[in-house]
Amino acid sequence: MLLRPGVENHEYFFMFNGIDKVLHLGIFAMLGFSFMAAFPRIRFIYFFQIILIYAFLTEILQEDMHLGRSMETLDIVADTLGCLIGYYIYKMLVRRYF
Repeated sequence: MLLRPGVENHEYFFMFNGIDKVLHLGIFAMLGFSFMAAFPRIRFIYFFQIILIYAFLTEILQEDMHLGRSMETLDIVADTLGCLIGYYIYKMLVRRYF
């Protein structure tokens, strides 16, 4: 999903410029949450490095695969913010309910 280009059709009410950044943020928030749920004892620095490597790898592959996507710095920023949001949501839920 991160490597193939989407079709931006402005006929739908929910389509707007920059929706891909929102999708990157949402995908990486879910990824960060799921990663923490699977490996709850991992230290934050390792978690952050693994997710950041994955974000850079997807951006590099977008550029190299020539499928219509290109490497964008703002995508990496959205990925980073998304993984941090997922991490903190997981920590907040664990602190509150467990």
